[in-house]
Amino acid sequence: MADIISRDGTWSFDGDTVRIVPGGKAHPVRQALGECAVPLQAVAGVSFEPDRKGGRLRLRLRTGACPVLRAADGRLKGASDPYQLLVEKGRTGVAEYLVDEIRNALLIEQVPDGPVDRFLLPGPSVPVSGGGGDGTASFDGDAVRLTWNWKAEESKEAGGPVSIPLAEVTGVRWVPSIGLENGSLRFDRGGAVSSAPAKFDPYSLELWGLSKREYTAVLVAAAVLVRLPGAAAPALPAAPQEAAPAPAPAPAPALAPAPDDHDVLLRRLRELGELYEAGVLTDEEFAVAKQAVLKRL
Repeated sequence: MADIISRDGTWSFDGDTVRIVPGGKAHPVRQALGECAVPLQAVAGVSFEPDRKGGRLRLRLRTGACPVLRAADGRLKGASDPYQLLVEKGRTGVAEYLVDEIRNALLIEQVPDGPVDRFLLPGPSVPVSGGGGDGTASFDGDAVRLTWNWKAEESKEAGGPVSIPLAEVTGVRWVPSIGLENGSLRFDRGGAVSSAPAKFDPYSLELWGLSKREYTAVLVAAAVLVRLPGAAAPALPAAPQEAAPAPAPAPAPALAPAPDDHDVLLRRLRELGELYEAGVLTDEEFAVAKQAVLKRL
């Protein structure tokens, strides 16, 4: 088990899963999402970026593996990204060790870094709610409900709350407020894509960017997205059709670690000893980390 605990949260890795728990003062998106268990098969890469205050851990997921990232479409930045962790200066050695452990596991398990054809994470649990601006969106697994506040346009207030059965939802789009441009959370029905301003659209929230909590609307989008038929992940190119299927190759025998892998593990042992002698690792952390490396030799 390799783990790192910081004020921003906790990451741990047991060889199969990266478990992420947000800190008490983490961004509202991360707090609302809660604990995430990321299977190794969903990981494309990991890095640690040191700076004068400590650094930042970044977990890069395979395209299509996470419904939250799919819903955000690259718009979750910095503190709102659930797959980033701020590391204090005194914990940089542990962060580097965690990175090495995940990278070694990716190498040993031969995990590809390309896209996947289905979600490998379940997404936000339901019921979930989020938003701001002119109202709030909530989703219980069966229907989306939009309720308006006193700042909503008169036509929305007059129409009252809107309930959209999941069976009628054909698409969901989330765009945060950027600069002077308002954002929105939109729900498409019956295959129609509305072009009306979110301010007047009864199936859209308008997001003004006045609070970090408006970003939680992306979790509603992700929870809906993961439950839409046929929308679980980008489709991968179909394999060419053959006249007759080729016989399946015989399973490859298990291989011993390649010399390079063996050298990596030996180097890891030396680095662990240096971290322990420097006081970065406790007795317990050193014993657990050493045992994990020895098991792979």
